[in-house]
Amino acid sequence: MRVIVADDAALFRAGISRLLADAGFDVTAQVGDAGALLDAVDRDPPDAVVVDIRMPPTHTTEGLDAARLLTERHPGTGVLVLSAYVEPHYAMRLVESGASGTGYLLKERVADAGELADAVRRVAAGGVVIDPGVVAQLVGRRRVRDPLESLSEREREVLAVMAEGRSNQAICERLFLSPKTVEAYVHNVFTKLDLHPAADANRRVLAVLAYLRA
Repeated sequence: MRVIVADDAALFRAGISRLLADAGFDVTAQVGDAGALLDAVDRDPPDAVVVDIRMPPTHTTEGLDAARLLTERHPGTGVLVLSAYVEPHYAMRLVESGASGTGYLLKERVADAGELADAVRRVAAGGVVIDPGVVAQLVGRRRVRDPLESLSEREREVLAVMAEGRSNQAICERLFLSPKTVEAYVHNVFTKLDLHPAADANRRVLAVLAYLRA
């Protein structure tokens, strides 16, 4: 699987590239700014891109803006945005267009090479990846007459894992539940929150995230 890495910090960029290479990825380019990233992908589109959310010259949202542009120009290329902070509004900006193959992950997760590799593979396959820290903030928000209060503790756990972009099988493995039990919990969550169940995993996670953001 071919990957391009974009980060203005040379040491971090090299470290990410090394982790990916050790995990079996082919890192075809390493770049230090959003413009160079766009040029590199336009020249030779990879399977996935890993990009820092803050890039030169202003170090605000250049990486995020480039990521959104790439989903339009190259819908077949997965995009994983890395951030040092839990910023749900930026994560939602990335996925709100409904584009498949997008993800938002905290940089601290990169220490786990397996988690990084899994996230890259998932966005490359068209999946949606949302950091658990972002999901925790969204789920933890309080509202007047919050429908989330109608969920049992286990249903909340299932909702949180769904919001990360995980499949029913992944929920089974994370929470040590049988497939039929997970199906029942998912059904209960969608019923209690008055959400339309979607067979497509990406549409399902987008529906859940949209609800949590509201």
